[in-house]
Amino acid sequence: MSKFDASSCMSRRTVLIAAAGAAPLLALGATGAKAAKMSQAAVRYQATPKDGKQCDGCKLFIAPNACKSVDGTIAATGWCALWVKKAA
Repeated sequence: MSKFDASSCMSRRTVLIAAAGAAPLLALGATGAKAAKMSQAAVRYQATPKDGKQCDGCKLFIAPNACKSVDGTIAATGWCALWVKKAA
């Protein structure tokens, strides 16, 4: 006769709760990148550099005039609050 060890098995309830929690994350991953873009006003975008920082030096900038996180046409000399320095 073998003893039942509750700590070594996973209940059906645990599996169902984990699956239910993972479903929204999978759905978010399936949406297009376009849906995640923010408006220029929301990120305080400006078409001129700020403190020596400009879009063409940002890791989110997509040449010649787009951004991974900001919607619309982006100037290479622009700046927004999401600016992150490109890796060297």
